[in-house]
Amino acid sequence: MIPQIRHKFNESFSQEKFESMLAEIQQEFPNQLDFRVAETPVFVPKDLKIKLLQACNDIIDVLLKPDFKEKTQRAVPTNQNVPNEDEHPSFLAIDFAVCKDENGELSPQLIELQGFPSLFGYQWYLGQKYRKFFEIPQNFSQYFNRLSFASYVDEMKKVLLADEKPENVILLEIYPEKQKTRLDFEITKQLWGIEPVCLTKIKKVGKKLFYEKAGKTIEIKRIYNRLIFDDLLQNFPNLETNFKMTDEIEAKWVTHPNWFFRISKFTLPLLKSAFVPQSFFLSELKEYPVDLENYVLKPLFSFAGSGVKLHFTKEDLDVIEDKENYLIQKKVKYEPIIEDKEGNLIKTEIRMLFTWEDNASRPKLVTNLARLSRGEMIGVNFNKNFDWVGGSCAFFED
Repeated sequence: MIPQIRHKFNESFSQEKFESMLAEIQQEFPNQLDFRVAETPVFVPKDLKIKLLQACNDIIDVLLKPDFKEKTQRAVPTNQNVPNEDEHPSFLAIDFAVCKDENGELSPQLIELQGFPSLFGYQWYLGQKYRKFFEIPQNFSQYFNRLSFASYVDEMKKVLLADEKPENVILLEIYPEKQKTRLDFEITKQLWGIEPVCLTKIKKVGKKLFYEKAGKTIEIKRIYNRLIFDDLLQNFPNLETNFKMTDEIEAKWVTHPNWFFRISKFTLPLLKSAFVPQSFFLSELKEYPVDLENYVLKPLFSFAGSGVKLHFTKEDLDVIEDKENYLIQKKVKYEPIIEDKEGNLIKTEIRMLFTWEDNASRPKLVTNLARLSRGEMIGVNFNKNFDWVGGSCAFFED
């Protein structure tokens, strides 16, 4: 996106450097890296950065409206409604495709958003690895709001731990040692002392929760929630546990599970911005757009792109019985703008990552995640056997 920086990076790139970076990750965290790391970071110019910040603000303004909870009440399934929902999520992730506008200038277009955490530990780690093994300009940063490598850790600590001791805070997942994101869990443990704990290992006594560590029973006071209901219900429908997520408990959710549903694909039709493609609930359409080929069909309640259809017909829509659980969204045309060593161009998506302290009026942008793709969509299934694709980190021009 910034030709002189891209050319300089590509000229200095070598496969040996990249493999050395991966080898160091493997050495520091044996067998924990379970997804592809891209060969290059993304360098974001100042004008695109300004548009991304504006796009985020447009979206957050909608989340802050007094009637937002009322409008998203249907998003929370009755059988998955968790008690003691707070006023806002503790984390926010907003995904943008990098596109070109009608003037030929780079512009972000919203893909999805989540009231749910992301790889806050891993991205801190990955950015350092890129800086160690490759030349990253000093006036580019992966952080926002004057945060740095060190102060970012302190910022996250405030949200994750608050005033609790690390041993009283857990990272909740289902079989965390088997998750593809387990490297992020391990880094989170090293940075903030938060133990990954499986849902099956939690004991409930009254409204209090406990887990065991080194033979000691410890009370859980804060839950850094990384467990997605969809994953639990689809993959472990008959799992019996002592603690169920819908139980009334004294522990504080960080982030409360209901926000995963409220701030999600369900939110898309509520948003109006130059950086948000038009979206419509399928159930509210009196007639379909005549240009359905320019839309993508998305189930409201799915994770990691499951169920998304890029190509469909009017007949496909007609046979959907639960239309209230689907939306159509104007297709976004990713602009291939990252050049590899051979001059081929690659698409990119940037996830803006926010924390949101309990008493804060707005969420705080802290860092980012980037993904590179040669396929029709961003994601592993569309990028098999390709290089210069996968998870990355964006460095923004100051």
